[in-house]
Amino acid sequence: MATQRIGTSVVAGVVGGVVFGAMMHMQGMIGMIAGLVGGDGAALGWTVHLIISAIIGAGFGLTLARGVSGWGSGLGLGVVYGAIWWVLGPLLIMPLRMGMPPFQINETSLMSLVGHLMFGVVLGAVYVAVAKATTEELVTDRTRTA
Repeated sequence: MATQRIGTSVVAGVVGGVVFGAMMHMQGMIGMIAGLVGGDGAALGWTVHLIISAIIGAGFGLTLARGVSGWGSGLGLGVVYGAIWWVLGPLLIMPLRMGMPPFQINETSLMSLVGHLMFGVVLGAVYVAVAKATTEELVTDRTRTA
């Protein structure tokens, strides 16, 4: 069911966002996220980051989650989705929003890549775990009953 898939993906996105946010917080970078809304500080950075994580999680539910059939595809599609959002977020949207040139590859953007890939792994893993725990049918479950 699409609604359950999207809800599961939102939860997975928020959990992935907490993990990625903790990494950014430890590096003193979470406050940069507040700049997306014209503010600063860790509290606003966390708020904006978790809202974005929930929205990106919903996007996973609307797009790639349909292809998740188990742990392998969940993790793989999560990593792909994290990489896509690394390109869209910190390489394109964030710099343009903050008046900086897009697609700048440097130490900060490479650390962001690691964080986005980690976000994707957590997103995929939590999606599969929650889907299985709530008896949401995954693609393989439907093929077994057909």
